[in-house]
Amino acid sequence: MWPFCLSAFRSGFRSRAVLLILVLGVLLVGVSFLAASFSPRQPQTVTIDVGFSGIRFSLILLAVFWVQELVAREVERRTVLYALAYPVSRAAYLLGRFAGVVSLLGVASLMLGALLWVSARYSGGQYVQAFVVQLGGPYWIAIGGLWADAIVVAAFSLLIATLSTVQMLPVALGVAFAVAGKTLGAALDYMARGADGDQDLLNRYGPLVETIQWLLPDLSRLDWRVWPMYGVPLDAEVIAYALLLACGYVVILMSLAVFAFARREFF
Repeated sequence: MWPFCLSAFRSGFRSRAVLLILVLGVLLVGVSFLAASFSPRQPQTVTIDVGFSGIRFSLILLAVFWVQELVAREVERRTVLYALAYPVSRAAYLLGRFAGVVSLLGVASLMLGALLWVSARYSGGQYVQAFVVQLGGPYWIAIGGLWADAIVVAAFSLLIATLSTVQMLPVALGVAFAVAGKTLGAALDYMARGADGDQDLLNRYGPLVETIQWLLPDLSRLDWRVWPMYGVPLDAEVIAYALLLACGYVVILMSLAVFAFARREFF
């Protein structure tokens, strides 16, 4: 398992597409610094808010493209057979590749998080805003939530890669999964508050949304930016519950992926 993880980690930063996404992430962090100039009262808060959105966007793209590069492309080109020719199980190969993607996402999270930290630290100049941003532990806990978010998306993309015969399908469905998981929480909250009194909307789409929540994870639970932005501490139970749901979903997805990959025919 570990040799596959190490080879995935070494190969992760060689792809031109991945390098372009990393450059895009750096540019988005730079945009967050410039966005602070449009908010004379809360420049650091705006920087963190825009920066977190940019980091999540970059990590999602990195997750799906790393899965596509390290698994889907090898399956499509049949080069995976060279790895499976060694006396190792298919599960070890798949789990090793996934561990490599998780490690790569961790490095990318730290890199982009550090750049955003510098941008937030020095945005606004000497201006002292009403809400003092938290750039210590709360900030890095929020970055960890974005990392966990990307790991769930990577696990889903890996499952699709083990089932699909179309090379780019894990990328397309992975991005769609990330968008749906992020908006699920807002949709549930809107329905719970009565949909602004629109009873017809509640009757028509309420049962559908209730069903979807059992199939998709609520990735908005991993968005903890309010803590570093406004100094509103989150309960440890809230963070632990969100991480538990994410871990449980990853375990289910990876179990399905291993099951499907073990029975896949490559000829």
